[in-house]
Amino acid sequence: MIRLLGLILFIVVGLGPASNRAAAAAEQSGPMGLWHPATPPPGPEQPPVPRKPWVLREQEIALDLPLLQTLKDAAARPHPRVTVELFDGIRAELDILSTVSRINDTAVIRGTFKPPSRGIFTFVASGNLLVGTMQLGDRLYKTEHIVNGRLKLLEVDPAKMPPD
Repeated sequence: MIRLLGLILFIVVGLGPASNRAAAAAEQSGPMGLWHPATPPPGPEQPPVPRKPWVLREQEIALDLPLLQTLKDAAARPHPRVTVELFDGIRAELDILSTVSRINDTAVIRGTFKPPSRGIFTFVASGNLLVGTMQLGDRLYKTEHIVNGRLKLLEVDPAKMPPD
C-alpha cells in the first residue's frame, strides 16, 4: 500500500511540472500585445494641449505590465511572441535582439520587426514606463510619458521634428 501511494505521488509530482510547461508553451503560441489603447481618466475640464506640429496622430496607451517585466529581464529567453498595436488596428510583431538590464530596474530593449513588417525599434523601460522609438517602413512612431505613469503613442513627421 505504501509503495502504491509512493508511486502515485511520484507520478503526480513528476507530471505536474511537465503539464505546467506544456500549458505555458501553449499560452506563448499566440502573440501578446505590449500595450493597448487606453482612454484618458476622467478629470476636471481643461483646455486641450495644443498638438506639436510634427505629431501626425497620438493616442494614450496602457502597458501589459507583467509582459514589460519579462522583457526587461535580460536572462528571460526565449521571449514570448510580442506585438505592438499602432494606429488603424495595425499590429507589428517584435523580434527582440538585445536586452541590456541595469540594477536600477531599467532596461534597453532593441530589435527589428518580424516580416512582413520591416523596421527597427529601441525602447527604454524604467519601472512601469516604456519610452522609445520605432521606425516601421517609412513611418516613425514614439512612445512618451505624459504624467503619473500614463503613456502616449505618437506618429511623427521626421521632416517637421526639431533635432534632439
